[in-house]
Amino acid sequence: MVALARAADGRRVQPVAEEVDSLLEAEGGHSVEQSWDIVVGPPDTVPMPPFAPLPTPEKAKPARPRPTSSPATSSTGTISSASIAGGSAGTVSPASAPATGSLPHTVYYANLHSQTNHSDGGGALGSCTGAQAPQSAAYGPAEAFAYAKNKGLDILMTSEHNHMYDGSDGTNTAASPATAKALYQSGLKAASDFNAANPGFLGVYGLEWGVINNGGHLNILNSTELLEWEYNSSNQLIGDTFVAKNDYASLYTLMKNRGYLGQFNHPDTSGQFLVNGVPLGYTADGDQAMVLCEVLNTSAFSTNTTETETGRSNFEGACKKALEAGFHVAFSTNQDNHCANWGASYTNRTGVLIPTGTALSSASFNDALRARRVFATMDKTSQLILTANGHVMGERFTNSGPLTLNANFASTSGKSVSSVALFEGVPGRNGTVTQLSSSASATITPGAGAHFYYAKVTQNDGNILWSAPIWVTQGTSTSGDTLAPTVSASESGTGGTITLSANASDNVGVSKVEFLVDNVLKGSDTTSPYSMTLNSTTLSNGSHSLVAKAYDAAGNIGSSSAVAFSVSNTTTGTQLLANPGFESGAVSWSGGSGIVNNSTATPARTGSWKAKFAGTGTTRTDNLYQQVAIPSTATSATLTFWLQITSAETTTTTVYDTLKLQVRNSGGTILATPASYSNLNKGTGYVQRSVNLTAYKGQTVQVFFAGAEDSSAQTTFLVDDVALTVQ
Repeated sequence: MVALARAADGRRVQPVAEEVDSLLEAEGGHSVEQSWDIVVGPPDTVPMPPFAPLPTPEKAKPARPRPTSSPATSSTGTISSASIAGGSAGTVSPASAPATGSLPHTVYYANLHSQTNHSDGGGALGSCTGAQAPQSAAYGPAEAFAYAKNKGLDILMTSEHNHMYDGSDGTNTAASPATAKALYQSGLKAASDFNAANPGFLGVYGLEWGVINNGGHLNILNSTELLEWEYNSSNQLIGDTFVAKNDYASLYTLMKNRGYLGQFNHPDTSGQFLVNGVPLGYTADGDQAMVLCEVLNTSAFSTNTTETETGRSNFEGACKKALEAGFHVAFSTNQDNHCANWGASYTNRTGVLIPTGTALSSASFNDALRARRVFATMDKTSQLILTANGHVMGERFTNSGPLTLNANFASTSGKSVSSVALFEGVPGRNGTVTQLSSSASATITPGAGAHFYYAKVTQNDGNILWSAPIWVTQGTSTSGDTLAPTVSASESGTGGTITLSANASDNVGVSKVEFLVDNVLKGSDTTSPYSMTLNSTTLSNGSHSLVAKAYDAAGNIGSSSAVAFSVSNTTTGTQLLANPGFESGAVSWSGGSGIVNNSTATPARTGSWKAKFAGTGTTRTDNLYQQVAIPSTATSATLTFWLQITSAETTTTTVYDTLKLQVRNSGGTILATPASYSNLNKGTGYVQRSVNLTAYKGQTVQVFFAGAEDSSAQTTFLVDDVALTVQ
């Protein structure tokens, strides 16, 4: 509902819009949180700072001498806030607008989410009504790039579902890994060839990784390899590199180490991108890898080619949650095209700012994403650039004293602004983003510590734009303090309630200390002695890592060395496996003979019996499994086992011998490989391992150990004391 205030003569004075939240159905039956601003009646025009449109590729011209009245630019290239403050026009007045060169960037308009016949897209418009059967449709990446270029886009990403390179929406156990990997490489080559033949356009080929339900889709924009979790019936990975399904923490680490960049696709506020059970759970590696958050999508199965599609979904609530979790992500808006209308269903685009004079290329595009120098717009003729004390959106800087924010809007089609909102949040707080102002310009003095700000503008035609955030660490003075605090961490306890502690000091003073376990923020303390308690049952049994971060009032941050600690809680759940410690020999277990044995040459962890895989230095495979039904009423299902790995291999880089823990259905089809170990993991003694199998409740599955050894030096894998415990 929208309440309207009116003057005595009936004129509308000011709209008071309430945010309308609802759950709408999106693809795959997935419910998504929606947030829309509704205005009734003719929209007002909000005064905006004068700002000339940045050039687009068609308009980019050699730089002209800057008029004396143009805004001042600092030696670092940032804009003087005084030069763009003020003004009253909602549309650009050429006489008062700053020179185009005041911000030395060119805007390229992109659609960074679409599919072709390399997965479930590319459907012919005359017959496309939804997702296509994988690899069945008519059109591939080359056709998509050509279509988007002809429709006026500057950048198109075809983001293919990583688990469909086997030609199936499930698992094709007959799939050839070589064929799947070759298909992915052919997509990379199609983009490279098209870009070479069409300078000024950028085709991007990459992955849409994950599943929606109990998972979450994210794009990997620059992966050179096929990341997979599926195996064929010959126990071969149907891809280049294994990443366990739904293991986002491990995926983030791989992406960070490889330099891959990611986008949260149509994110939800709950049940997606789980890290240690936390939706949109933060990790430091994820913060480096994830650069974009999709704030709006048009209908994924639209066949509209006139940019008039009315179906769309809003994900601003989830993007706010990601920002509050600590992710440094900018907003994007895309079309998720599954039909052959790439970028043509609506006028929404992701605007990418690339330095004027720098050619559009994969390198310049990725640099812009790393800088979070983008904005999201539902109108391809409009732009929104947020600045703060002359710094441009996407930047991270330290500030003292007042902070002036300016939402700079420009339209090349005569649109005006009916409403504007400046938002403020705190990264890592996991709280609520709040509206700071309904004016295009605001001057505030933030509280000490970290903040982020972004602008949102609604045009007179109802289309919305979102700026990228800008991140500010506010100090309390201009003393020039640049010394970071020193801090050390410690932990006490192994079960129940444990205590996390830190010693911290600073040349001026410590403002707070944060405690991160396995790179996930668990809490903070603002007074010495710095400590907090934690319920250790929220952590898995086994090894963990504690890091303390200390902040001072000037925004300097010091981090402790990582401290390893262990958790060992006794559970009261029900253990489902028969003969879990092998003390009855191979009873209740199936597989190769002789794997379960009581040889004293390779001792058990407890008792006399254990399972031994490989260890002969000859080419062999050893399989052992037990079939078990996991109750549908279970709230959790955790598999634990103790593993000892010894090896005569001397390499520290090459995998020769492996033991994989697989989950298979009752017919023996591999459903997942949640853990894999090799000669590189060798050590001394048994180590307890833990795997979450809650996703398989209500199913009958095989807990399957698959060992493989080559003909070189031996590697021995010993397994003992296996347990599948449900709560």
